[in-house]
Amino acid sequence: MNHIVTVQDAVTAFADFMEPTDAELDAIEQEMPLILAAVDLLDAQIITLDRTPTELDTRRIRRARRRVLAEGRDLANRTVGVGLPEVGA
Repeated sequence: MNHIVTVQDAVTAFADFMEPTDAELDAIEQEMPLILAAVDLLDAQIITLDRTPTELDTRRIRRARRRVLAEGRDLANRTVGVGLPEVGA
């Protein structure tokens, strides 16, 4: 008989080192409006999976797509030049 042995200790032994850094958490926080906009788009698309989209559904999806694009643009504009070294330094 073969015994199944868990590797819980090996997996969680480095849990303290696997936490996100402050910089990673800040990056996630900056991207959160885009993430939420993408979730709204997915919600709008999921609603129409089992039926023919109505005019209201079409408008909701179109509005959600525009929001995703706008949030992506805003994120790109906020992060331009972040983390780049100064020239001549």
